[in-house]
Amino acid sequence: MAEIFRAETTGGLLLIIAAAIALVWANSPGSDAYFDLRDVVVGPEALHLDLSLGVWAADGLLAVFFFVAGLELKREFVSGDLRDPRRAALPVAAAVGGMVVPAAFYVAIASLGDGSLRGWAIPTATDIAFALAILAVISTHLPVALRTFLLTLAVVDDLLAITVIAVFYTDSLDLAFLGLAALPLLAFGLLVQRRVFSPLLLLPLAAATWTLVHESGVHATVAGVLLAFCVPVRTRDGDEGPGPAEAVEHRLRPVSAAFAVPVFAFFASGVAIGGIDGLREALSDPVALGVVAGLVVGKTIGVAGSTWLLHTFTHADLDDDLSWVDVIGLSMLAGVGFTVSLLIGELAFERSAAHDHVVVAVLVGSVLAGSMAAVVLRARNRTYRRICEEEERDDDRDGIPDIYVTGEG
Repeated sequence: MAEIFRAETTGGLLLIIAAAIALVWANSPGSDAYFDLRDVVVGPEALHLDLSLGVWAADGLLAVFFFVAGLELKREFVSGDLRDPRRAALPVAAAVGGMVVPAAFYVAIASLGDGSLRGWAIPTATDIAFALAILAVISTHLPVALRTFLLTLAVVDDLLAITVIAVFYTDSLDLAFLGLAALPLLAFGLLVQRRVFSPLLLLPLAAATWTLVHESGVHATVAGVLLAFCVPVRTRDGDEGPGPAEAVEHRLRPVSAAFAVPVFAFFASGVAIGGIDGLREALSDPVALGVVAGLVVGKTIGVAGSTWLLHTFTHADLDDDLSWVDVIGLSMLAGVGFTVSLLIGELAFERSAAHDHVVVAVLVGSVLAGSMAAVVLRARNRTYRRICEEEERDDDRDGIPDIYVTGEG
C-alpha cells in the first residue's frame, strides 16, 4: 500500500477525489453536515489549540506536507540539480517569473475591479503533487529532462511560497514564542545529526516546535520546513544506501500523499457554489478573475518568458532534450495551483464570501491550466513516441540479422 501511495498519479488522484467529494457534499441537501464537521472544535484549550478540524487540516496536516517538501528541497540543494548553479539557473528563474507575473496579473485585475489586493499571492503557487501526477499520466515518451525541470521549478516555488506565507501572512508576531520554538528545534536537529531517529524522541520535539511556532503567529506549516532542513542529506563515510533525508522522505511520503494533503483538500474545497448563477457570481468577482488569470495566463507567461529571457541573454542553456514547445506546455502545467493556492486563499480571506470565490477560482484555474497543458504535452508525447519508433526501425535496418551472429558463420 505504501508503494502505491508513493506513486505520483495516486497522490493526484486522491486530491481530485477528496476535492470532488467536498464540493458535492457542500452543494447537496446535506451540506449542513459537511460544514458542521469542518467546524468541529478539538484540542486542548489551555494550549490555545482548541481548533476546528478545518484549521487542524490547514495548520497541522499541511505541516507534514511541507516537511516532506522541505526534505526534497534540501536534497535538491545539497546533492540534486540545485547544487549546480548552471543547471539550476533556468528552473529557478522560471519559478521566480512564475511568481512575479501571476501576482502582477492578479494586482492589475483586482485593482481595476476594486477588489482586495490581499490575495496577490494566491495564483503564484504550483501544486507539486498535482502537476507531477498529471505529467506522469500524460508521459510515456516525454524526455526525463521535462520532469526534472518541473520538479526543480516546483521545489523552488514551494520555498518561495513558504517565504511569502511567513512574511506576508503573519498578522502578529510573538518573538518570545518564536525564540522558545528554537529550543526543541535545536534538540531535534542535534538528534538527527547524530543519526538518532527514534520516533519516541523526535515526535514530541517536532510537536513542541509546531506548537510554539503556531503560538508565535507565524503559520505553523513553516515549522515543517524548519524541521526538514535539520535532517542531514548525505550518509556518513562508509555507510551505504540512501541518506537520512531520503529515507525519512520515503517513509513519510505515503502519509503526506494519502492522508495529509487529501484531508486538507477535503476541508478546503467545500464551498456552496449555488448552481450556475452562483458560479457566474463567483467568477465575476475581480478577486476570482485575478486568480484565474494569474494561474492560466500569468503562470504560462511568467515561467516560459523568464526561461527564454535567461536563456537568450546569459550562458544558461536549456537541456538539449527539450524544445521550447515543451517549455510552454510545462509552463501551463505550473498553473495547477491547488493545495498551496487554497492555503494562501484561506490565510488571505479566512471564512468569507471572498474566500468562497477564491476556492472556486483556484479550482477553475487549476482545471483550465491542467487541461491546456495536457493538450500540448500529449501532442508532444505523440511526437516523441513517433521519433522513438523511427529510431528503433532505423536500428533494426542497420543491425546484422541474427543468423549471422550465431557463432557458426
